[in-house]
Amino acid sequence: MTKDVIALTPKMPDLRTLLAGLYAGGPDLGLNTIADGAVVQLYAPDGRPLVSVEAPILIQVPGETARLLNHPADDVPVWWTEARASTAVPEAGRLAGSFAGRLAAVLGGTVWPPEAATTDVVSLTTDGSATPVPATGAPAVDVLTPSTAVVIQDRPVVALTSWLSDALRTATAADRALQIVTPPTARLTLPTRTALRGLPNRWVVQDAEHGYYDGLSGAVLHWKNGTFTPVHDEAGTTRVAEAFTSTIDSGDRQLILTLRTRHPADADLVLGHALETTFHHLTGTPPGGWSTAEPVNLPWSTRQLTDLARARAPRPTWLIAIGHPDRPAIATLRVLRTPAGVEEHITLALGYGNDETPPRDAIEDLAAELDARHDLVTLLTSLRSARRDLTVPSCLEVPPIPVAFTLGRDAAAHIDPPPRPAPVRLGSALHYRLGDGTDTQAWSTLEQLTRRLKPT
Repeated sequence: MTKDVIALTPKMPDLRTLLAGLYAGGPDLGLNTIADGAVVQLYAPDGRPLVSVEAPILIQVPGETARLLNHPADDVPVWWTEARASTAVPEAGRLAGSFAGRLAAVLGGTVWPPEAATTDVVSLTTDGSATPVPATGAPAVDVLTPSTAVVIQDRPVVALTSWLSDALRTATAADRALQIVTPPTARLTLPTRTALRGLPNRWVVQDAEHGYYDGLSGAVLHWKNGTFTPVHDEAGTTRVAEAFTSTIDSGDRQLILTLRTRHPADADLVLGHALETTFHHLTGTPPGGWSTAEPVNLPWSTRQLTDLARARAPRPTWLIAIGHPDRPAIATLRVLRTPAGVEEHITLALGYGNDETPPRDAIEDLAAELDARHDLVTLLTSLRSARRDLTVPSCLEVPPIPVAFTLGRDAAAHIDPPPRPAPVRLGSALHYRLGDGTDTQAWSTLEQLTRRLKPT
């Protein structure tokens, strides 16, 4: 059953077009707005939510529809209007398809998935009186229990959309776990994987042959006491699903950089330049766009993201940046106000195919520039065997292996460095070469190094 349907149109859906789409269920259905008017909800006569429609988003970043939907739009900019159907009512999926199909028919766009598009009037025949109306509090949540909010996703790539961000925020505020249920063919984007990191949040894979298992750890799961929990054997050991351990090395690689900068809290401070410099060194271009959720919709602008972070201060700000379609690259940026100043915590991943060589030789020049111009604190560079498109499958992936570690000038000035491994001096920074990304002994070397890098 289709649960999410997206209309991609060259023109912004105006109020008249949206209403024409929402009347796909006939005049007996009701309309309501939630989330401060950002979501329109279509509901049955008994009050049951059927379809939630998010405000249209203008996508100005090339490649986003192909990255997230494998459904490239003809051009950018393109308007992305997403409808999410309730899983509790069989007709809701067809109703969402009719809504999106009507928008595309009027505005000349396309629908994802294409087979969902229709312009038919969908009659509601399900008896809603048999099941109470779910009071989830968030339009993305399908099942709500005292301990857990469950979201069912059947799209090929599960992105950290504003739907999921809202569901995670709501669940966290209520001290609940967020658990996303997908088929085994689904993959996560790196921002979604980051958001689900750490229990009790989970990625739950529903496999027809193997039942339920955790898509990040492989632990076999079952539904117990209103949440998905691991299945233990008689010895109390968690079993790992066989499907999770079936992996094939395609030869793809990911270069991962984790860096931290710290700036004086100055009124003229502009954020994002460290990330922009990193993109330039490793891809030849600045980021293609940025946003607070996926799809990434705004053209890259250090000034705009600085304005957002300043408006949110002293609260932290979390952002996503994306590369250009010809070089898979995605980054998360967290801006924090601390007693020492303003910090940027950045994780950047870049994808390379079997016939491509990750630019490890560019790391030292990059580290030197980050230290000289962008207040570098630390930079850790790693390499891993993983998909070039940077998505996360529900199978075992080997951890990254450290390649290099750099201490910025301020940190280097206050430590007593060990004699081995000997660092390379990059101006005032200390740069440690740890290997080529193939020897797991580099983890032990890095651990010993960081343990001995104590402030004097």
